Amino acid sequence: MYRFLFSSKWLGYFVLAVIFATACVFLGRWQMDRRAETLAEINRVVNNYSATPIPYSEIKDQFDSLEPEREWTQVELRGSYDVDGQRVVRNRPLNGQPGYDVVVPFRLTTGEAVVIDRGWLPIGNNTPGRPDVIPAPPTGEVTVVARLKPAEPKLDRGAVDGQLASIDLAGFAGELPYPIAIGAYGQLASEDPAVQPMPTPFPKPATEEGTHLSYSLQWFAFGVLMFIGFGYAARQQARNAAIDAEEEEDERILAAGGMPRQRTPVPRKNRRPTAEEEEDAILDAQGY
Repeated sequence: MYRFLFSSKWLGYFVLAVIFATACVFLGRWQMDRRAETLAEINRVVNNYSATPIPYSEIKDQFDSLEPEREWTQVELRGSYDVDGQRVVRNRPLNGQPGYDVVVPFRLTTGEAVVIDRGWLPIGNNTPGRPDVIPAPPTGEVTVVARLKPAEPKLDRGAVDGQLASIDLAGFAGELPYPIAIGAYGQLASEDPAVQPMPTPFPKPATEEGTHLSYSLQWFAFGVLMFIGFGYAARQQARNAAIDAEEEEDERILAAGGMPRQRTPVPRKNRRPTAEEEEDAILDAQGY
């Protein structure tokens, strides 16, 4: 009944089903990988974002090479801001609005220096390409609590004087007369003493998993449904082929003068009725 599956047409259908199902599996696994990355980020936020700040002396090595699980860790630092080294970072959207980040070198009492991202500013209305006002950081000795963030890669685009294309700490270090840590920077959580006005604080990162799991399950289901559809089509083809074989057998018996066996009529699926079947249906409807 199923010898037709070895025909070139049905083998082609099977190959297409395999290709489609394979693509669905890859897409499903890709969504699962994205979900794993999202869960890892959520775990870092949950564990580190609001944890007790760690003194700089206990975690200063992370500013040189930040371990992924240490991202968002709160660090307490004491020193002073270098206002002359202040820069704004271009193309930093927040809640769908374009703007800038304000980054300032922070020179610790130990003599070391790190970069602090003090917050966000909207695009200015007075001078194109610059914020209208950059709030000054507090002067003198300051206690800062900041969250660790990894340095960003260098972007293949320039920036005007006083601005950076990204928080590329290695590139920023080349503009300063003293060394800074280039593995990580701090995203400001609080300052003491505090000053006003201040750049807009950064919102807490989202901790929702999103739709990656449901999308991955949908892709896996599509792959399975392709084979279910292929099997259903093959079954209907075999069923119709069996009906054709029975009809041919009846015609052969009639031609030989015999009486065909009585069978319960089985409707065909996925096939248009023949002209004879349409004629018989019209006669039956008229009572002949």
